[in-house]
Order: sequence, then structure tokens, then C-alpha cells
Amino acid sequence: MRILGPVAICLGLALAIALIAYQGASDVAGAIAAASWGIVAVILVRLVPILADGGLWRLLFPQGERPRLPLLLWTRWVGEAVNTLLPGLQVGGALVRTRLLGLKGVPGRHAGASVVVDLTLSTLTQLLFTLIGIGFLVAHYGDSGIVRGASIGVAIGLVLLGGFYVSQRRGLFGTLASLFSRMAKGRAWVTSVGGAEALDNAIREVYRQRWSVFANAAGQLGAWILGAAEIWLALHFMDHPVSVADALLLESLVLAVRAAAFIVPGAVGVQEGALMLLGNVVGLPPDIALGLSLVKRLREIALGVPALMVWQVVEGHRLFSRRPRTKAPVVDEAGPTSAPVTAPVGGPALPRNERGQAAG
Repeated sequence: MRILGPVAICLGLALAIALIAYQGASDVAGAIAAASWGIVAVILVRLVPILADGGLWRLLFPQGERPRLPLLLWTRWVGEAVNTLLPGLQVGGALVRTRLLGLKGVPGRHAGASVVVDLTLSTLTQLLFTLIGIGFLVAHYGDSGIVRGASIGVAIGLVLLGGFYVSQRRGLFGTLASLFSRMAKGRAWVTSVGGAEALDNAIREVYRQRWSVFANAAGQLGAWILGAAEIWLALHFMDHPVSVADALLLESLVLAVRAAAFIVPGAVGVQEGALMLLGNVVGLPPDIALGLSLVKRLREIALGVPALMVWQVVEGHRLFSRRPRTKAPVVDEAGPTSAPVTAPVGGPALPRNERGQAAG
């Protein structure tokens, strides 16, 4: 990943720049400028799914031990920033969420289990959301190569996700513990969640709360659907309004493409190409599609950079607070000594010579 990450983002940036240059930088800039203050509305609308996901995540903790909602909302905010702006393969945010909860005193097994199950349900509901988008694509624009490709991707994703779910129920992390323990960071992660066996047991406990799991999944699917309001609003302010169905189609399939391009940090270049391709299907000019992608990028930066800064402040505060404090040496009339002056039981303290040995 030290090699693939930088190479992938360089290629993605090159692709994005080439697309903008080909379509005309001035035209794309004009499309963005047309949105004007509507970009602020796009940013605020994105907060709704984040808040919803934070509240739904809370359902996956044991009753009576659920963390405070503000803590979960803040952690969820940081996790999304990590996933959208850093090369974390779309799981970096989950690891950061686990770590931040541990720093705030949440038991590691509960934090790790809730994050694993939440990530599983998030992936499942995103696949279902992609199916909704495919349905709108077929209903309004007929069958195409895009439909077949997306359907194959969803089918593969569902199979992999099903295998991941079965592995969780059968003790996935106990099996992987031997692999993790060979790496320093892996050992630290396993230790932070209370051990692999404790994590596996906690995951099984979460899945036993069936109504909580169902409510989380249903809510996450609703949050994915609400996310389409970002595209609908952005295009409305850019004077190229689309129907709700088209907004759902674009949002669902672009998210699917981003998930498939997880190797590219932030799907830079990939998202731009996908929006141009899908925008052509729903009648969006290429410059408007590129402008829409850049508006989404501005939203990611506006929400993500402050979250990353807060995260680094928290980590820095913890780092400095853990620095060991040196104790001042004991000083008497003869000068500093490395050993304290002690007194025998029932008698006065014996004087010490220069080497700290009892005199007499």
C-alpha cells in the first residue's frame, strides 16, 4: 500500500485534470460558480446522514452501556473524513472509530464489535441502494452495459458479504488473531479490543439483538437514500435540475463505483469519470457532471478537513500527556543522592556518605 496508494492517487489526479482540461476548465468553473451559495446547502444536507448514522450506530451497543450520542456523532464524523480524504481502503475510518472510542473509555470489545457489525450492515445496505439505482436505470432508460456491469458487481459483493457475515458468526477474528499477532500494529489492535476471542463473542452478542440490527440496517438504507438529496440540490442550484429518481440513480451508482475503486484514495478521477458516464445517461452535459463532482469534493473538504484536524489535536494531546515526568533527585546538605534517606525502626535516620551508603 505504501507504493500502490501514492501511484493510484497520482493516476487519479492525472485523470481528473485531463477530464477537466478536455471539457474546458472555464466551463467547469462556470458550472461550479452557478451553484454559488447552494454549495453551503449541499454541505448542510450531508450532515443529516452523518447524524443519522451516528444515532443508528448507538443501537449496536449493549443496553445500559451505550456511549453518549455526542461522542458517537463526533467519532462518526472523523471516521467519514478518514474514509473520504485518506488512503484507508474504506476501512481506515472503522479502525479510527474503534480507537477514538477506546480513548474515551468505551470497552474495546464493545467498540470493536459495534464497528464491525456497523460496517457490515453499511456495506449490505449500500449494495441494496445500488440495486435501487439499477432498478431506476432499467425502468427509465432500459437495459445497457452499465446495468449488466453493476448487477455483476452487486452479485459478487453480496456473495463476499455473505461469506464475511458467516465468518463473523463462526469466530473470524479468533482465526485471524495469529496473523495479526505477527505484526506490531496488529498486536496493538487485537489488544485494544480485548483480544480476538472477546471480540468474536461481542460480535455474536450484537447479532443476537435482532431488532437493533434490523433497525440499524433499515436506518442506514434510509440514510443512503437521503444522501441523494446532495446531488438533487447541487444540480438544482447549478440550473440543471433532475428528478428524484435520477438523483437516486446517480448517487447509488457513483457510490458503487467509489467502493469498487477503493484502492484509489478518495476515488480521485474515478468519481469524475463515473459522473460523466452516468450523467450522459440522464442528460447532463459533461461540464455540468464534472462541476457536480467538484462540488461533492468541496463538500468533502469542508466537512473532512476540520474533522481530521480535531482528530490530530486529540491524538497530539494524548501523546504529550503520556510523556514521562522525571522526578527531581533528593538533595541534602551533602548534595544530590540517588537513594532516599531512610531511618531504622525506632531510631533516627542514619547519615549517608557520598556513595549513598549508611555511615557507621
